[in-house]
Amino acid sequence: QVQLVESGGGMVQTGGSLRLSCAASRRLFGPNSMGWYRQVPGKQRELVATITGGGSTNYADSVKGRFTISRDNAKNTVYLQMNSLKFEDTAVYYCNGKEIGRDYWGAGTQVTVSS
Repeated sequence: QVQLVESGGGMVQTGGSLRLSCAASRRLFGPNSMGWYRQVPGKQRELVATITGGGSTNYADSVKGRFTISRDNAKNTVYLQMNSLKFEDTAVYYCNGKEIGRDYWGAGTQVTVSS
């Protein structure tokens, strides 16, 4: 069992920045990744960014150049630095952790970008 707790969401104006944090209750076992997904009402949850234990990253095209994912393995924590925020980034952001055969999810944190 792994619990994931997100923090750092809030309301910002277009062009502003936020940094999300996700703390895991323990290290993930074996090959693993952590990441961020987002969802708006009526739409499918979509990938934002992922990072492996070794530091390899993957980003959705819509956030490349604006968002940066990182992790501090000593703290079991993953971050998402969001810059140049757009109205279209408004969503509930969910932290995700993957082990072989296992998926873990946080409860989500709201990000609202005003136009």
